[in-house]
Order: sequence, then structure tokens, then C-alpha cells
Amino acid sequence: MSDTTPIAPPARSSKPVSEALLNEKWDHALSSLLIRSSLGLSFGVVFSVLLFKRRAWPAWVGLGFGAGRAWEEADSTFKRGDAAAGKEGLRIVRS
Repeated sequence: MSDTTPIAPPARSSKPVSEALLNEKWDHALSSLLIRSSLGLSFGVVFSVLLFKRRAWPAWVGLGFGAGRAWEEADSTFKRGDAAAGKEGLRIVRS
């Protein structure tokens, strides 16, 4: 056997900051969509059972409201270029 040292693989370059920020925003948007849609669906099912004689439309309306709320939150997060995704509720006043 010969005395050779193993060759290390080339070092990976880290992701650019903008790509990492975009990935964080997408992760937040998708998780918010899943959570808010399921909450809206569950409220719709509860109202359907309690008030509307087990009809399907309250569940669909609740799902739509949850998904719409998540869509608006994601849209405002993507349009706001300089703010991070985890700072909801904080208002930045520029002078």
C-alpha cells in the first residue's frame, strides 16, 4: 500500500444572505398557511356541527378565511424588503 493522504472535498460556499432571507420568508409563509388554514377549518367544523346542522360550507369558509389571512401576511412580508419575517407587529417609523 502506498502512503497517500485522502483528498478533502472542496469547501462549499455558504448561501448568500438574500437567499437565506428568502428561504426564511418562504418557510414562515408556508407554515403560516398550514396553521391558519387548519385553524380556520377546525373553527368551520365546530360551527358547522353546533349551528348549521352539519353542512359543509362553514368548514370551507373557515378554510378560505385562514388561507386568505396567511396569504395577506405572506404578501406583506415579501413586499417589505428590509424587515425580517419574525418581526410582525413592530412598526418601523422612518424619518
